[in-house]
Amino acid sequence: MTETPKPTSRAVGWLLLVYRVPSEPSHKRVAVWRDLKRIGALYLQQCVCIVPRRRALRTALTGVRNKIATLGGTSNLFEIPRVSAEDDAALITGFRDLIAKQYAEIVEECETKFVKEVEFEHFRQNYSFAEAEEIAQDLEKIRVWFARVQVQDWFDAPGREDVATWIQRCAQLLEEFYSAVHARVMAHASGPDAADLAQALPPVHALSADLHAAAEPSALEVFTHRPAGPQSRRKTT
Repeated sequence: MTETPKPTSRAVGWLLLVYRVPSEPSHKRVAVWRDLKRIGALYLQQCVCIVPRRRALRTALTGVRNKIATLGGTSNLFEIPRVSAEDDAALITGFRDLIAKQYAEIVEECETKFVKEVEFEHFRQNYSFAEAEEIAQDLEKIRVWFARVQVQDWFDAPGREDVATWIQRCAQLLEEFYSAVHARVMAHASGPDAADLAQALPPVHALSADLHAAAEPSALEVFTHRPAGPQSRRKTT
């Protein structure tokens, strides 16, 4: 199961990782940096990062430390039960800003890519079941992305409700696109896709549930994989 995020306004201690990795080849440092960013670590300076003191994050950091060792580097992990109120507030602000930026990226994905893609397919009147499925998969990628960011939203960053609103709007656009596909198929009952579509076209909520179940990340995946978001599939004719 994935860890359910429990946003708070304060921390319960911190885990500080200090590490060194050979500067050459550069891909070693990049690999460690990528893993730590996927965990949700906040960099304080080069090769020094911090996360809230949580069991799942300690486990994830242990995995990163093992990788550092295999790459010929060294690391130290420090547990910090408490810091000054001022430093605590500054760290929490840093994490909230980090997550707020990711929420904004998801909104941008919805607004400038998903919505525009659906509008473009309406413009082209590309009402095929295959196209509807591709759009549904794009929406599910956005949902999975949102779920993974929420897991790292430890301090109730702003923007979560905006994302939820946009995803709901995208779901409605998808529902409308499916309806347009169904209407087109029924109007051209002799078309090559008509027989299959008449029997196979599922309600969008059922399709989304199936996709969500298939794409649900494990606890380990949540901390080691972050999707870059759906790629635009816009076509030209």
